[in-house]
Amino acid sequence: CVLTDPPAPAAADPIPSPEIPDVPAWQSVMLSRRADRPGIRQLLRHAATEQVPLSGTGQGETDKTILLSLARFRGFPCILLGQDRSGQSALTTMGPAALREARRGMKLAEELQLPLVLVIDTLGASLSKEAEERGLAPEIARCIADLVTLKTPTVSVLLGQGTGGGALALLPADRVLAAQNGWLAPLPPEGASAIVHRDISHAPEMAAAQGIRSLDLLRDGVIDVIIPETPDAADEPVEFSKRVGAAIAHELFVLAEESDTDRQSSRIARYRNLGVPQ
Repeated sequence: CVLTDPPAPAAADPIPSPEIPDVPAWQSVMLSRRADRPGIRQLLRHAATEQVPLSGTGQGETDKTILLSLARFRGFPCILLGQDRSGQSALTTMGPAALREARRGMKLAEELQLPLVLVIDTLGASLSKEAEERGLAPEIARCIADLVTLKTPTVSVLLGQGTGGGALALLPADRVLAAQNGWLAPLPPEGASAIVHRDISHAPEMAAAQGIRSLDLLRDGVIDVIIPETPDAADEPVEFSKRVGAAIAHELFVLAEESDTDRQSSRIARYRNLGVPQ
């Protein structure tokens, strides 16, 4: 039924767009790191109408920092892949196997002719020598290239933390949504502070200067929609997850109305400066 049942007409309804409060970027960073903040598993539990879990790269590898599933949001079928905050810690960060599993999800979406939904929620990719030797950097580049050139509709959701290449690898979609307290940066603010000031005490100022919060990303055209938190997703996990699911379903409905040629041309134009072959 995940693949065969028709989409629900209600998927066309957009979510309400209240004014987003102008809070410091550092506040969003701190809220995104709350241990009880809902992640991709809560999104599936509370917002998906059906789901079929998948796992592995197809090459005998697994990585518990990423989740892959067939799912439906308001009856709209998709391949869902994203970073699982419950599988991450300072000692367990996403490695190249996670990115290879992500690329498997992209290929599966194309083979099944299903939309692809990506969830970004990562404290960063592994910085270990082993991860580099196993091809972390090339896998990030391949993910970006595969995603930009994918033939099916794509929606990316910045659900929480968006640190480094691991976050950027799942970003370039047809439509990019962000939770109100989601943020995106090539380095965490503490890392930027350490480089510029040789300490981490300037992290709040660096967060503001980097323009990493959802309001800044919307202003700069990196994201298209902000999903409100009232006032913090961790305090309303069920309702927040349902709002995210509704926003995903609406974007899937809108993208389904576009022709493949127009949609792919728009995506290539949007991300042409990433250096992806056309």
